[in-house]
Amino acid sequence: MTAVGTDPELADRILGGWLGRIAGNMLGKPVEQGEVWTREHIDRYLRKAAALPLTDYLPEPPGEDDGAELRPEWRQCVRGRIHGSCRDDDIDYAILGLDLLQTHGFGFSTEQVGDLWLLRLPYLQTFTAERAAYRNLANGLKPPLTATYDNPYQEWIGALIRADVYGWTCPGVPRRAALLARRDAVLSHTGNGVYGAMWAAALISAAFTAPTIRHALDTALTVIPASSRLARTVRRVVSLHDTRMPWEDTLTTVAEETAGLGWIHTIPNAAVLTAGLLYGDGDFTRTLALTVRGGLDTDSNGATAGSVAGVLTGAAAIPGQWKDPLEDTVRSAVFGFDGVRISELAEQTLRLARSSQD
Repeated sequence: MTAVGTDPELADRILGGWLGRIAGNMLGKPVEQGEVWTREHIDRYLRKAAALPLTDYLPEPPGEDDGAELRPEWRQCVRGRIHGSCRDDDIDYAILGLDLLQTHGFGFSTEQVGDLWLLRLPYLQTFTAERAAYRNLANGLKPPLTATYDNPYQEWIGALIRADVYGWTCPGVPRRAALLARRDAVLSHTGNGVYGAMWAAALISAAFTAPTIRHALDTALTVIPASSRLARTVRRVVSLHDTRMPWEDTLTTVAEETAGLGWIHTIPNAAVLTAGLLYGDGDFTRTLALTVRGGLDTDSNGATAGSVAGVLTGAAAIPGQWKDPLEDTVRSAVFGFDGVRISELAEQTLRLARSSQD
């Protein structure tokens, strides 16, 4: 990879990653229930609200009954009602990862990741594989047993959503970012669950220096086994995009090929994310909109897509309708971080990124 640009450019891209992650998470949060909010259901809602093409946060429910299936937090996440970010685990783990690197440095151990969870993260703010690993930690188990004992969620998306900070702090060094993400991921995941974290970290790292999103995706694939189902699924989306198949048909094709895995599994979500990035083609708004409209784990996919797109464009180029309502403020369940400024998180991340290049 080529060298990262000037210090102000690096600062702008890291801030862009944070803003993009939070904005994408907020966009997808009201419809985060994949078995209910299918791609067709999301678009039906948007058409009824006269909000297609989607260029802003979700609109308020257009009718009295239309909000019944939205997540309860929707009132803090729809356009016109947003005053700072909602609390969400997709953002909590980015903050926790930042705290991990500040506390233990880039030489952290998997055991130290677990110790920090117990110290900083409330048990009831963990879900699926993370909750299983947390319970195992509290019962005295050590990694890698924390990932495998009584944990049916080992290849779900949880480790992938924890990976951003490793990409932000290793700009242009995707292999290093992937190895850091792996050390974190094995606390709670195995197989494609771990590969998803490695791939996401490398993708975000590569976005700092890649000329296009396609280049970043190609680079990210080099850090995971080519024969893994994750790599094969990402390549499948890329190949369908190369044939100029429409976005909707690409998602329909891949959904049929990944049927049965469930809406929180790493594989189908990586397909939705890859399609959103490719068909978004570097445009921040289009990337977020297509990724969230793709359904499944909408807030997690929106967050990762926003992180990649924000790094590619930089914070200054993110349209105001996405960043202004965030009011530079994050709500977080991570002990000691509720109400922290987004700009402060970005400055702390920049210091780590600089130190990683020394």
